[in-house]
Amino acid sequence: TAVSGVGVPVAFPVGGRRLVVYVVWDRRGGVEDYIPVALAGLREHADRILVVVNGELSAEGRAKLEPVCDEVLVRENRGFDIWAHKDALDHLGSSVAEFDEVVFANDTWYGPVRPFGPVFERMDAQPVHFWGMTDHAREVPNPFTGSGVLPYHLQSFWIAVRREMLGSSRWREYWAALPEMPGYFDAVLKHEVVFTEHFAEAGYVHQAAFPSAGYPSDHPALFNVDLMLDDGCPLVKRRPLFHYPPFLDRHAVIGRELIARIAREDYPVEVVMHDLARNVAPRVLIADAGLVDVVGEDDAPEVPAWTPRVTVILNLGGPAAATALMAALASVPAPYGVVATVPRQDMVDEVAAILRDGAAEDVEVRVVPSGPDFADALWVGCRDVLVDPTRDLIVRLRDDPCLYGREAGAVYLRRHDLESLLGGPGVVTRLYQGFHREPGLGAVFPVRAHIGRAVAGLGWGEHWGPAQQLFERMGVRVPVDPGPSVGPSIGAWIARPQALALLTEVTAEPEDDSLGETLARAGGDDLLLAPFAAERGYHVRTVLSPQHAAIAHSSIDYAVDQLSTTLPGYPLEQIQFLHRVQWDGNVSVRGILKMYLNMNRPGLMQRVRRAAHAARRVRDIPCRLRARVRRGR
Repeated sequence: TAVSGVGVPVAFPVGGRRLVVYVVWDRRGGVEDYIPVALAGLREHADRILVVVNGELSAEGRAKLEPVCDEVLVRENRGFDIWAHKDALDHLGSSVAEFDEVVFANDTWYGPVRPFGPVFERMDAQPVHFWGMTDHAREVPNPFTGSGVLPYHLQSFWIAVRREMLGSSRWREYWAALPEMPGYFDAVLKHEVVFTEHFAEAGYVHQAAFPSAGYPSDHPALFNVDLMLDDGCPLVKRRPLFHYPPFLDRHAVIGRELIARIAREDYPVEVVMHDLARNVAPRVLIADAGLVDVVGEDDAPEVPAWTPRVTVILNLGGPAAATALMAALASVPAPYGVVATVPRQDMVDEVAAILRDGAAEDVEVRVVPSGPDFADALWVGCRDVLVDPTRDLIVRLRDDPCLYGREAGAVYLRRHDLESLLGGPGVVTRLYQGFHREPGLGAVFPVRAHIGRAVAGLGWGEHWGPAQQLFERMGVRVPVDPGPSVGPSIGAWIARPQALALLTEVTAEPEDDSLGETLARAGGDDLLLAPFAAERGYHVRTVLSPQHAAIAHSSIDYAVDQLSTTLPGYPLEQIQFLHRVQWDGNVSVRGILKMYLNMNRPGLMQRVRRAAHAARRVRDIPCRLRARVRRGR
């Protein structure tokens, strides 16, 4: 029966017409490959598909969309997908009345992982005014505001609305009064969490295809993806693979297992990894997707066997480095060639003699000035090797102080990295097969050792400013922040040349003497390898040996346990506590006072910071005046 002027909910009619409005946003103005897969899956269930693009759309992106949709609407990137849906309704005008149902969706999911057909068939039979693919249970307090109530709601990435509601004055009034949404939280709090309640209170009937009441969490689309797939859910949200890692750890969301499950459903995992590589910070992706492999010499090589064409690049400071690296080089399965660089001509013959004692098919020694961290030796002296299309893989090793250091930390770092990456022919063969199995795998390097080193949590440091400039110049749009970085510690890695292509295009900055100086200022391959490979769609993996995995776990386990004796809750809560405290390393009365104010009187601390900033500006006035005088102003 009708409720307060609302018509009776009806099932989707046999032979009815369905419109899909699908919103796309891409930081580069392109279209990721998972989007045409999703639209192709929807094609057989929709009479019309309208794609709304927030922001720019490249010609290449349009060419991907046009075969799988009926119309593309490009709009200003304003108001997120919510205002894109509003603009789509304005664009459609009265023609929306031609459809029995409109599905409002966006690009925040992968699918169809399971078939769409059974879900549409089941929901078509339901007498509802609107329905969602998933929902979120009521939550107290509201996690977005820290207080109040988060209402029960259908999640806005997929909401289907039937004809009765589409033609109602209530529907038109809702969109006419839609508030501005300058930030993500605005989109959530001003639309997603109010839409369902707004129309339910008016008497409109709704359902979720996979309701949270049937799962052991309030948010199964994030926390119970495996169970939803078991029940036939056709899509997987992207968020479990890019959300804040400590949060996912808190809720036991295992991205590595989720990706394996997607692969078992015959969904093309390569489009997932390509998207994640280009749009998730490499350090976050490694944690969320579990891109850490423990590989030992006793592990049987995977099949089918693949014998890649390999060149080993050795950037050496002299004969001693060649001798030090020969043991690691012995783990590289033949056939392979070696290209080595040394800084002086008088070293060539001796280094060549040392290297020819190995299993290399051919050895070439070049004279290239080393520069900082051998960047010139690699990116200038060996550029022809890095761009050689006849090579399948590059194995790179460089001279490093840890090769000779007797201090325990240096000795362990050398063992950790070389034994993890080149722990024997079986290890290297397994890594080769990983490149064969994953076309999107760009590079593999050792997990960063933490034992004997204060590296945990270290970010880009002094390299951050130059790195940002280089990212801007080279068009690297991969999300990277100044926090924890990822990369090889002592320049030991295996990569496919295609993943190195963008780095080989870097030229020296005008203020630098060499390309090596430009790259070293921005972090060198130790920091740049992962984001530059990711910009071309290649993800990286890290590796360690079973022995070092056991050592690392026992050490980290104890250290975390000790930290937890003084901090409450899960690691997520401990991290949030420490971030609020904002300890600056100053163990003094001043430092302790700052911590107390940050934690207990944040408003007062903000006023103190503003006053201190104003005082510094006043204090600096004489310096600024003297500078103007020197410039003749």
